[in-house]
Parts: sequence; C-alpha cells; structure tokens
Amino acid sequence: MTTAEIINPTNLVYAKPSVLNDTPMHYCPGCSHGVIHKLIAEIIDEMGIQEKTIGVVPVGCAVFGYKYIDIDWQQAAHGRATAVATGIKRLLPDRYVFTYQGDGDLAAIGTGETIHTCNRGENITIIYVNNGIYGMTGGQMSPSTLEGMKTSTTPKGRNIAKNGHPLDISKLLAQLDGTCYVTRQSVHNVANVRKTKKAIQKAFENSILEKGTSVVEIVSTCNAGWKLSPADANEWMVENMFPAYPLGDLKNI
Repeated sequence: MTTAEIINPTNLVYAKPSVLNDTPMHYCPGCSHGVIHKLIAEIIDEMGIQEKTIGVVPVGCAVFGYKYIDIDWQQAAHGRATAVATGIKRLLPDRYVFTYQGDGDLAAIGTGETIHTCNRGENITIIYVNNGIYGMTGGQMSPSTLEGMKTSTTPKGRNIAKNGHPLDISKLLAQLDGTCYVTRQSVHNVANVRKTKKAIQKAFENSILEKGTSVVEIVSTCNAGWKLSPADANEWMVENMFPAYPLGDLKNI
C-alpha cells in the first residue's frame, strides 16, 4: 500500500483531534494528563463545540492545559477555578464551561469554592485529576493521599492520628443537591479510557442541558511523585488507589 493510500480518508483509522495543537507535551513519561487532554480534545472536536468551549485552569500541572488544547481558556488563582467558571457560565450560559483541577487544588485550597459551586448546582463540568499527591510543587501530601502513603511531607507515610483521614471529596459532592452527575474513572487501559471519554462527554451535555454540576474524577498516576516507573505506577494505582477510590458512578440523575 502506498503512502497516499494509507492517508486516504477511507483508510483512516485514527487522526489527531484538530482541537489538539502541535505543541509537544512536556508531561513526565506515563503521566495521565496527556491522555486526559487528548480525550477532552476529541470530545470537543466530535461535538463540534470548539468555538463554544471555555476551560478554566488553576495552578499546578493542570495549568498547562491551555498550551495544548486550542479553545478559549481562563487561568484562575490556586483553588478558585470553580468560582471563575461560575462567573463565566453565568455571563455566557450558552458556552460549555469546564474546570481542570488536581487533588491538591480542588480538594485542599479550593475545598470551599468546590463545595459551594456544586451545592448551587452551577451548570459546569468539573474534571478532577486525583493522583493523591501534589505533583508539581514537590510531591507533598494532599487531602487524597492514602494512609501510609509516603510523600515529601510524610516520609514515613500518612499517619491518620497526625495527618487526618484521606478525603473522598467526590463522595461528599455526590451528596449535594446541586450535583447531577458524579463519577470516578481512570485512563490506565483502553477500556477505562473509553469509559472516561463517555463520562466527560456526558458531563458536557449535562451542562448545556442545565441539569446542574457534573464532576468527573479521574484516578491517576504520578510516577515522578510516587517515584515509580510508569508501569509500576499503574500497578500501584490499581492495587492501592482503586480500593480507596473505587471506579464507577457515584450519582447519575
């Protein structure tokens, strides 16, 4: 088969989403962010909503989303993404507005903003990447760090008596009347990538239908912060993160 035949649209199996630009991603090998970015770009491309989508990113690894996905972006102060997204959505109700946040941002610094945004039922999508650690700033303990998990601030492992219990904030958010959809997914294999894509698309659709707030938690790896190879990090996540943060829908109205 010639090169021309291979790239012929009738033979095309996969193409990079047009919403994803050509900037090389800088993330660590094995990082989940790159996969999630690609899924968001695919969904926006397939739904044909590039001109109507606005993303909000705070501080942390999540902040680099605007470098790779060609949509309108707004950067927020650390933890304040859902508050900024609220303002944007209320001013531009016909837009698909989403936040892209990590656990240190959403479940620690932004706890108040997150809870009250969801309790009000703002018509936005919250994409919550949970890897149980502050990935960018030095590998410190985050609210979702597991008991016994070693971080730069808990070198002997998280101690419940000293550091408190891990926070399952999605479980908490699912109890609020303003949330219509709260789900927990992952991107560590093909089957779960497909489930995560469907979840994000459903969340986007919910927002434009004014059903309330949708939260898509994605349990992820941080092999650099965990000090594991990409393959070992995936195994560790399945064996340790999934029992604490089981995958599946927590709420679906």
